[in-house]
Amino acid sequence: MKILFLQSKSEVFDLPFLFLYLIGFITFVYIKQIMKLLENKIVLITGGSQGIGKSIAQECIRQGATVAFTYRDENTQDQAKQVEKELNQNGGSAKAFMSDAANFDDAQELIADVISEFGTIDALVNNAGITRDTLLMRMSEQQWDDVINTNLKSAFNLTKAAQIPMLKARSGSIINMSSVVGVKGNAGQANYAASKAGLIGFTKSVAAELGSRGIRCNAIAPGFIETEMTKSLDEKVVEEWRNGIPLKRGGTPLDVANTTVFLASDMSSYVTGQTIHVCGGMLM
Repeated sequence: MKILFLQSKSEVFDLPFLFLYLIGFITFVYIKQIMKLLENKIVLITGGSQGIGKSIAQECIRQGATVAFTYRDENTQDQAKQVEKELNQNGGSAKAFMSDAANFDDAQELIADVISEFGTIDALVNNAGITRDTLLMRMSEQQWDDVINTNLKSAFNLTKAAQIPMLKARSGSIINMSSVVGVKGNAGQANYAASKAGLIGFTKSVAAELGSRGIRCNAIAPGFIETEMTKSLDEKVVEEWRNGIPLKRGGTPLDVANTTVFLASDMSSYVTGQTIHVCGGMLM
């Protein structure tokens, strides 16, 4: 059976050929839509049992990754195990590891454990972070050290250890969670701002050092992200913050998670040494 199409050269097309072509095209589009960005990748996330870290873990699972995430101590163990259980539902694969990212030896042991469990690490997300907000004149040395160690030293600890399997694979993505506060500063957060600014400099240096080995390193600088913690703030204050943002809303953990997935995936294979602001235009 033949169908004639009146064209300039009066070509004749077989109906079976057109049918097969359409089926092939539809199949290609369908496969492209269902392909997961992190299929077969191992992602390690520090501080992954709550807030932004938990959202990152959830989105990595949705995108096909196997996820290893950390929690700090026994005080958060039950919460972490619940998150692990949730992530492993519906075919996901995740495991929680108790580890203090600010401790150099703990970081070395963590990387060894993850390698032993999963064989490699394709992406590292340095997400662990705390705040100890107060004016500089009232800030204690302990408050300064706690924030610097958890937010900045932890990234050194984990990156130094994780680079070894990545160097062997000549591939990898390292993602450091900075903040817009690290770019512009903020009164009452000298320790936090210093730690987050340090991460940006650290990111650029690691990108320069490891780029020739196929390892990328980028930072994410979230703005005002609405989490469980922000629900306790005065609603009028929160609304003022929202109104000061060009997009007129606070960000969500998923906004940060989506950017993390992009940087962990092969879609960002030519992106390194960059700081991506996820802030609704708060900082331009």
